[in-house]
Amino acid sequence: MSDSDTGLLRLGNDTILDAMRDLSMQEKHIPVAREGYPFIFFCAFVSIIFAVLGYIVIALPAMMLTGFVLYFFRNPSRVVPDGEDVFVSPADGKIILLEKVFDDRFVNEHVYKISIFMNIFNVHVNRIPFPGRVEAITYSPGRFYSANSERGALENEFCALTMSTSSDQRYAVVQIAGLIARRIVCWAQKNDTLGRGQRFGLIRFGSRVDLYLPLKTQIEVATGQKVKAGETVLGYLA
Repeated sequence: MSDSDTGLLRLGNDTILDAMRDLSMQEKHIPVAREGYPFIFFCAFVSIIFAVLGYIVIALPAMMLTGFVLYFFRNPSRVVPDGEDVFVSPADGKIILLEKVFDDRFVNEHVYKISIFMNIFNVHVNRIPFPGRVEAITYSPGRFYSANSERGALENEFCALTMSTSSDQRYAVVQIAGLIARRIVCWAQKNDTLGRGQRFGLIRFGSRVDLYLPLKTQIEVATGQKVKAGETVLGYLA
């Protein structure tokens, strides 16, 4: 194969990957996240094989597992609130932390930190909290401690998007792997311009999302509150 053929092949593969990424981030209703297809098809295949072979005792739990995996990777549509100054939740789950901190990793300023814990029953597709441009993407491998622990927040694998808004404000949204979560998926790329509520990634099998908001934000939520990605208003940028 010539160098030109190799280059065309690489270009073709990159084009396919970009197309898949764009499809994942589109707002058209896709009821199941594409990343779940291999798991769903495998579980369904195993269920069918055991059923055909007559191993009903094994086939029934396998069918239940297939249903759970399908439920886990659900990707529902959401009604995104109107308003230019609205911050929406990036994840489904429960707020486990809300405090003022100095963030020295992503935006390098004093911020409101909001931590949202997602259990295995929550929707795991993540959404952009506020319109802006992806200024930086920071990925760090790490441990897999429980995502709702302080150690997990500091030492676990994570992927962070630092965003800049049209008014030159900066915020960060950080996907953090958990005890069971072993795969962070981020479809966004540096310099992408993303809209409020737009899908940008997911985390498999239990995890956490941290949000670092400007102190000018008027916070509208509290610790312990349950939130929905793309719908629940976390605050308003003053």
